Amino acid sequence: MKLYDTVWREASAEQTIERSRFIAHVRPVGSREDAEAFIARIRKEHKDATHNVPAMVIGDKMQLQWASDDGEPQGTAGAPVVQLLTSAGITNTVIVVTRYFGGVKLGTGGLVRAYTSSAKLGLEAAGTCSVEQRLCLSVGLDYSHLARLRKLAGDDFEILDLSYGEKIQAELSCQPENRARLESLLADLTAGRYDILHEEIRAVRHLIKING
Repeated sequence: MKLYDTVWREASAEQTIERSRFIAHVRPVGSREDAEAFIARIRKEHKDATHNVPAMVIGDKMQLQWASDDGEPQGTAGAPVVQLLTSAGITNTVIVVTRYFGGVKLGTGGLVRAYTSSAKLGLEAAGTCSVEQRLCLSVGLDYSHLARLRKLAGDDFEILDLSYGEKIQAELSCQPENRARLESLLADLTAGRYDILHEEIRAVRHLIKING
């Protein structure tokens, strides 16, 4: 079951508009505290910038939406970035758009377009992923089955992690309703010689799209 969409990784993107330099910094976060720590870090790294405009949307239902214009005219910087996130259905994400003023005023509409387009570039660089509620199984099996396990991974299940010891310990995930299908695949693969070491239902990230 899909829970929400968010960004895949921390990333940044830059563009120049009328000699002003805009840098969008994007990061997935799990709480307001995480977002505020990221904002503080970017402000420190770009303390000589004219503006560091922060925006965040947090919660599986986008319960927390917050932004600041950081000295730009009211409603021209932070709010449009929040609107971009909510319109795209992206949550648990913080964006800081840094501006180094180049000497040319952009006007109200120009500022909205500049901050929105910069944030969009940052989102494209960060990539998008869905967070789904999945069944996760930790499975022990012989090394001889690993190559075929990798080949079978796809629509029915995916491999989240592999640990190497006396046996392979593979962390697999699937839709909860596909458990029987996954166990049938494992039984065929190993001739029934596998062990389920642990299982749980939890949120798992699935990449949708990423640039670069």
